[in-house]
Amino acid sequence: MYDVNSKHADDFINHEEILDTLAYADENKNNLELIASLIEKAGKRKGLSHREASVLLACDDEAMNQKIFKLAEQIKKDFYGNRIVMFAPLYLSNYCINGCTYCPYHMKNKHIARKQLSQEEIRREVIALQDMGHKRLALEAGEDPVHNTMEYYLDSINTIYSIKHKNGAIRRVNINIAATTVDNYRLLKEAGIGTYILFQETYHKESYLKLHPTGPKHDYDYHTEAMDRAMEGGIDDVGVGVLFGLDKYRYEFAGLLMHAEHLEAAFGVGPHTISVPRLRNADDIDASSFTNGIDDDTFAKIVACIRIAVPYTGMIISTRESQKTRERVLHLGISQISGGSRTSVGGYCEPEPDDEKSEQFDVIDNRTLDEVVRWLMEMEYIPSFCTACYREGRTGDRFMSLCKSGQIQNCCHPNALMTLEEYLMDYASPETKALGDKLIDKEILNVPNEKARAVVMENLRLIRENNRRDFRF
Repeated sequence: MYDVNSKHADDFINHEEILDTLAYADENKNNLELIASLIEKAGKRKGLSHREASVLLACDDEAMNQKIFKLAEQIKKDFYGNRIVMFAPLYLSNYCINGCTYCPYHMKNKHIARKQLSQEEIRREVIALQDMGHKRLALEAGEDPVHNTMEYYLDSINTIYSIKHKNGAIRRVNINIAATTVDNYRLLKEAGIGTYILFQETYHKESYLKLHPTGPKHDYDYHTEAMDRAMEGGIDDVGVGVLFGLDKYRYEFAGLLMHAEHLEAAFGVGPHTISVPRLRNADDIDASSFTNGIDDDTFAKIVACIRIAVPYTGMIISTRESQKTRERVLHLGISQISGGSRTSVGGYCEPEPDDEKSEQFDVIDNRTLDEVVRWLMEMEYIPSFCTACYREGRTGDRFMSLCKSGQIQNCCHPNALMTLEEYLMDYASPETKALGDKLIDKEILNVPNEKARAVVMENLRLIRENNRRDFRF
């Protein structure tokens, strides 16, 4: 039986509830009066339930869909302004004992190069990332209790935070590793991680078991309940997501929102981020052999409906997507993107030799970080390297309360400008710097509080003239 408060996966991600939701959406996808009322309700910026949002996703009336897209774009502006947070993934290891049929790291793949970064190799990779301008990393690794131990993760996090090179520093380490225990999540929290990220891959249990035939990840309940254990371990910023293309997208959409509703109901705060990756080709993975792929129009609709349903939650898109696709969904709800990414184990310090390739999936957007930053500014977005909320203790329900009230804008906009100035001074090409200087001069006028604006202007001067760094509100 469906129970949003239950700690059991089959209750809060309830198959019958999803089927009922999809049936209700099909029955009402042309009910223009209901759809109009849902759009009006969503316009109050309080979100929608998984059932209500599923009706909007199923809607095939073009005029109503345009209203959905317009509202999603406005909600994105209301909560996130024109800021886009930048990050990069760092793959620590691709050793894995799971049998996931969509991932080249699966145990039966005997020809992919298996690697694990030593602490010295991590140091070199982090310096390379710092020299690009990154301040925020997402650590990735396969599941292997022999190679990828909690001790290894904790040592790696400590190494990363300890590295200061020129003006570079990684100020926030997020981590995407296999489901683990409450005690281990507590250790990760104590090590200073930001967000714990874990993709469900698919919420359809029968499909999940087939797609994960062997290894510890085969345990659907343990995997699906991981965010509950992370919260119990003190990690109040968690990131969820599904891999679109594994099962029917409308089922995944409903399950994803049900997961967000469960975390809100059970812990008082929903997910900090939602990711929307799509299945891609990889070393021995042919994405076209999976029959549930979605086209770009459907993908854009999903992003818009997620933004409407959970207006306060950050949304992430990676370099799995092309520049064209990323540009389209930035307007509809995405608030974080990666740039200059590698999905290999290492690869930032030195490119991998052809006979040692270790990528998890093909990168579509291969531009450098500088090119991505310049592209964002050409569209009048502010590339933000800010990590202030985590380091100021604005996490979990504290962050969400500030976000829901709109007060977070008083911190985020100034912090975005100051961290962009750091990037321009330390890493940008001349063309990017010239464009960024103009953007900052324009955006500083949009800091509404006069005293705050004066502080930001003084801090910008200190960054430019005195080589000062790491100011934050």
